[in-house]
Amino acid sequence: MANNRTFTMIKPDAIAQGNEGAIIQKITNSGFKILALKMTRLSREKAQAFYAVHEDKGFFEGLVDFMTSGPIIAAILEKKNAVEDFRALIGSTNPEEALEGTIRNLFASNIQENAVHGSDSDENAAIEAAFHFNDDEIVTY
Repeated sequence: MANNRTFTMIKPDAIAQGNEGAIIQKITNSGFKILALKMTRLSREKAQAFYAVHEDKGFFEGLVDFMTSGPIIAAILEKKNAVEDFRALIGSTNPEEALEGTIRNLFASNIQENAVHGSDSDENAAIEAAFHFNDDEIVTY
């Protein structure tokens, strides 16, 4: 399979704890190229739009509150099997179930404050990347 892309966000909890550098280093040490990277703060409207797929779930408002509570770092990553490899690198959504050495095992507090977001499919990676970045913000190698 050729190189492909995935999208990630380092969440407010990881930034508040000062873990963004260690997370980025773990990502690059795992062979991912960073094609786009920016620190920003999601507005309530942008967070609601990004997580709209969950709007009918009981955790939606708490998720929006959390994701707007501080800055995030958004990134587009490239690697062979990017989505699958990144999901393995970050570990289970619930850090108590995340394998040792994964990002969530090392840096997440709980199932909601779980340090990072990772796209769950190639299709969603493209949608999520386009949500956060314009074409001229994405570098190609």
